[in-house]
Parts: sequence; C-alpha cells; structure tokens
Amino acid sequence: MRCVTYAGETVTTTDDVAASLVELTAAVAKEGQAEAVSIPIVTGDKKVAQAELVIGVGNDVLSAPVDWHDEEPDFAHAAAELKNHRLFPRPHLRAVEPTSDVDDDEPIDWDFDQPTQA
Repeated sequence: MRCVTYAGETVTTTDDVAASLVELTAAVAKEGQAEAVSIPIVTGDKKVAQAELVIGVGNDVLSAPVDWHDEEPDFAHAAAELKNHRLFPRPHLRAVEPTSDVDDDEPIDWDFDQPTQA
C-alpha cells in the first residue's frame, strides 16, 4: 500500500494505483496539460472511497510506502483505467526488417481453403 500526498492531503491506495497515478501525472504534465482523475482510496476507518484529483502541470503527486497490516483491497480496475488514459506512456513499437531465407521475388502460394498440417 502507498500513501499519496497531493495538495497537502494524504490518501492511501494500492501500489498499482499509486504507480499508475504518478506515471500518468508526469505524462500529462509533459504535454503541458492538466486533467481530472478519480482514484479509489482507503479511509482512516478502513472504508473504500474515491478521491478526485487534478493531475498534470502544477500538480505535484508524491507516493510513499505505508505500513499496512490489513488485507489489501483490489483496485486493479482503477489502475487499468489510469493506464488506458490516452496520455499514459506506452512502449514504443519500432519497425524491423524481417529476416527470411526466401527470395523476395518468389510469390507466396497460400491456399486458405486447405487445412494446415501440424
């Protein structure tokens, strides 16, 4: 579990949500933007709630470990939502030349009506 400090307040959430929030905050700031997001948190009385944050330019987010001895809630859906954000960093795909022993001038003769043999 992690505590996330934002605008002088601290909330507790899961490691995956905190990591995704920090990455998304940096990505949004890099684009010179700010966006509103919502994350699940655990309150002081161990109840699940939602926190609303504005992330990006001018909005610092700090994530630090917290001692946690209770069962961790499953906030995987929220981490996935943050990762699905249009600005969340994604690995860059790069084109590579295929290596082949087949002469490129030869036509490929595939018969899609015939079952493949194993």
